[in-house]
Order: sequence, then C-alpha cells, then structure tokens
Amino acid sequence: QVRLVETGGGLAQPGGSLRLSCEASIHFDSFNYMAWYRKYPGKQRVLVARIDSNNSTEYLDFVKGRFTISRDIAKKTHYLQMNDLKPEDAAFYYCNVRTWNKDYWGRGTQVTVSS
Repeated sequence: QVRLVETGGGLAQPGGSLRLSCEASIHFDSFNYMAWYRKYPGKQRVLVARIDSNNSTEYLDFVKGRFTISRDIAKKTHYLQMNDLKPEDAAFYYCNVRTWNKDYWGRGTQVTVSS
C-alpha cells in the first residue's frame, strides 16, 4: 500500500517560514505531478504548487515568489518551502502524487500563521 506522510507543519508568525515534507513509501518511476494542496475549513482543497517529472513548476498566484516546491528523488520526498507566511496561508496542507491512473494523498498537516 502506497503511503505519503507529511511533516513540517506547525505554528509560524506572519513573515516567518516553514518547510513541509512529503515522504513516499515507494519510489515513483513515473508520475504526472507531485503537488501540495491546502484546504480551509468548509472549503474544497486548492492546488498550491506542483512539480512535474521535468521539474517544471506551477504555483497558485497568491504564493508565487514566496513558496517553492522541490523534490529529492533519492529520498522519495517532495517539499514545500514556505516563506513570508501570511495569515491567509493558514490551512490544512495535503501532499499529492498523481500518476497516470491514480491520485495518492497524504493525511495532511496543519499550518497555523499567527503572532
């Protein structure tokens, strides 16, 4: 059974930084995207950032210039570096891997931004 496990969430002050990690239980030989989503209470998950197998990246407009997605093939891990955090970034963050026939999800991690 494939598992994705997120770590790195927690509390940060406005303007602060956090780095989320998503470690997979397997090495994905091929995939469409590795991504991060976030969800506000009562809302649907929204794509925050994604990276493809060529390391091309896409970002939600609100996080451009502040967040960076990356991946480490050897560690089977992808990351979301979040800088200059804003209160609006507080949400539950999920990592995702999309292959040709399936979406894999982690259980999520809470990010809180508060002074």
